Amino acid sequence: MNRTIRRGLTPLLAGLAMFGPFSIDTMFPAFPAIRAQFQVDEFAVQQTLSVYLMAYALVSLFHGPLSDARGRRPVILWGVAIFMLASIGCAMAWSLPSLLFFRAIQGVSAGSGLIVGRAIIRDLYEGPSAQRLMSNISMMFTIAPAVAPIIGGWLLGLGQWRLIFYFLAAWAAVLLVASMLLLPETHPREKRLELSLGSLYAGYSGMARDAHFWPLVIASTGNFSALFVYIASAPRFILDLLQLGPQEFAWLFVPAVSGMFVGALASSRMAGRLSAAHTVGMGYAIMLAASAANLVTCLLLPKPAVPWTVLPIAVHAIGISMTFPTITLLLLDRFPQHRGGASSMQSFVSLVFNAVLAGVIVIHFSHSALYLAVAAATLTVTGFAGWRIYRALAKRELAQARAADVGVPRPM
Repeated sequence: MNRTIRRGLTPLLAGLAMFGPFSIDTMFPAFPAIRAQFQVDEFAVQQTLSVYLMAYALVSLFHGPLSDARGRRPVILWGVAIFMLASIGCAMAWSLPSLLFFRAIQGVSAGSGLIVGRAIIRDLYEGPSAQRLMSNISMMFTIAPAVAPIIGGWLLGLGQWRLIFYFLAAWAAVLLVASMLLLPETHPREKRLELSLGSLYAGYSGMARDAHFWPLVIASTGNFSALFVYIASAPRFILDLLQLGPQEFAWLFVPAVSGMFVGALASSRMAGRLSAAHTVGMGYAIMLAASAANLVTCLLLPKPAVPWTVLPIAVHAIGISMTFPTITLLLLDRFPQHRGGASSMQSFVSLVFNAVLAGVIVIHFSHSALYLAVAAATLTVTGFAGWRIYRALAKRELAQARAADVGVPRPM
């Protein structure tokens, strides 16, 4: 691969992965304005998030397999182009149903960069190099959740909430040009798979039957969802619980994203030095300690206040970002012939869960900082349980492989 293109690949893949947080976080400051313009309640406006996530989840099942069959590059280019047009549609929405429709189209297309991008990383690199690149992309990716609500607040101050979606369209246009110039095709024709309903069913059913798949997916989903509880409830958390203004969403997102940046940096430095088990174990130690600190803070403070309420969230984010690259690579390596499909399946499970979390569950928890802390802690413990189950299965598989090598009968 051309050295210039290789150098530009990391920021390009990070930019493509930013579609998700930009699509979610930039519009949070505009929730009251959207609610007022369309004369709807808070629950209705919250569906702009859940509809986006549900569409993202459903179509994410096809991004990876489509890239396995047709190549990585065309899937990303078409996805970015459709996202750009959908963002313009959101900016021109004339009613809440029309906004929900174009948000769904955004969700349909936004996953192509993130999902296929993970497969590109694994196409090009192995072992510590893959972990290092994924961690470096995660560090750059973490910029988006921090700056997105700040940009949304600024744009809201300059004019109507519609400017937010014109900004997203402009972002997509820049990435479309960059992808056309710099994005390589990393999945050659001789390695491509047939795309059919039968092959999709066979691939996904094989993943669903794999004993290691679900523990790893539960671990990655539980970890991120513990933070997503706060992201999805950001309007109420910032405006009502912390009693801050529409331009002060940085009080949540900057600490959380700073933690994710530190965690990704640590993961990158640990690549090749510590085993996967040690890296993930350290991440969980941080997450569990932060969950306990979050609960204690909520119980001791008479009411939520900065900076104390957000500090445990920042520490928690360090552990999330430390574990994510390693868990994702372990999952992709279970299915070397279907990396795109494995990335799609991982995203599908996580997104469906977070869509339900955002559209149904968060609305009942976001009125209380303590309830949010309990929800985040529960999700963290669930993710940790998934990781422990995976470790037990992996040790058993290794023992069986060693027994087979020396001719010892496998345990029944």
